[in-house]
Amino acid sequence: MSLNDKVVLITGGTGSFGKKFAEIVLREFSPKKLIVFSRDELKQYEMNQKYSDPAMRYFIGDVRDSDRLKLAFQGVDVVVHAAAMKQVPICEYNPFEAVKTNVFGAQNVIEAAMSCGVQKVLAISTDKAVNPINLYGATKLCAEKLFVQSNSYSGEKATRFSCARYGNVVGSRGSVIPVFIQQRELGRITVTDKRMTRFWITLDQGVRLVIKALDQMHGGEIFVPKIPSMRLLDLAESIAEGCEISTIGIRPGEKLHEVLISRDEARSTLEFDDMFIVQPEFPWWGSHNLSGGKDLPDGFEYSSDNNELWMSDKELREAVLKG
Repeated sequence: MSLNDKVVLITGGTGSFGKKFAEIVLREFSPKKLIVFSRDELKQYEMNQKYSDPAMRYFIGDVRDSDRLKLAFQGVDVVVHAAAMKQVPICEYNPFEAVKTNVFGAQNVIEAAMSCGVQKVLAISTDKAVNPINLYGATKLCAEKLFVQSNSYSGEKATRFSCARYGNVVGSRGSVIPVFIQQRELGRITVTDKRMTRFWITLDQGVRLVIKALDQMHGGEIFVPKIPSMRLLDLAESIAEGCEISTIGIRPGEKLHEVLISRDEARSTLEFDDMFIVQPEFPWWGSHNLSGGKDLPDGFEYSSDNNELWMSDKELREAVLKG
């Protein structure tokens, strides 16, 4: 769908993704309104200094507050749900808070969207939601299930819900790149395990995936981009060539490799040129909704260590400059 003349709202809109989303949407579309919904008034003030387009609106609120969401969603056509607690160690130490934001917050977004007649809602998810071993991943898996299944509750109403799932974002808050750059000054880089691999995506790619998913979604799909993998050791060496690299061991809740599509999900997934789409396994889903994709082979798993796409040295160096 085109975002021209649409009222678009993004939760967690002052984060790295939200800023890039606003930049691209304002440059390439003409939305009627682009509403930033978030908790931090200072970040909204700072964002307003940069994005002063007349279409921009700033709405203070928390996804934990269902009444505030229902007020914010009045007259909204499209919602992108990016608000979440994302730092793995913080979620582990504050589990109740992570559940309130990532799970109950997702439920509140869903209920507010249905109550207000929002047309499309797309939730941002993560590779950590697949076979989760930490609380953050578990809450995002739960949120995915809520968004997919909510298409049954919307029934004859127009509201449709889908998800976009991708890996680590270059330049986002919490990225490992600033940590490596800081450690470089001391001449010693620490990695948890030299075998570790991760999926890697830029903010620009993430935003364009979301815009494309909004255009193609019927409700219930999980959109997964084809993105390159990187070895953590290669990234460290590209940032701090010649520095000592020490292995400190995998932290609690951390995987050696990440997975974007599990073997079980692969049975209901279609492959396209630039993405995979995981189809919901519910009676309301029509097999005719997606065309042009091909089935995945038995035993397929899309993990960061068996990926066909790998970041080159040049791409790693560019990622460092962007980070």
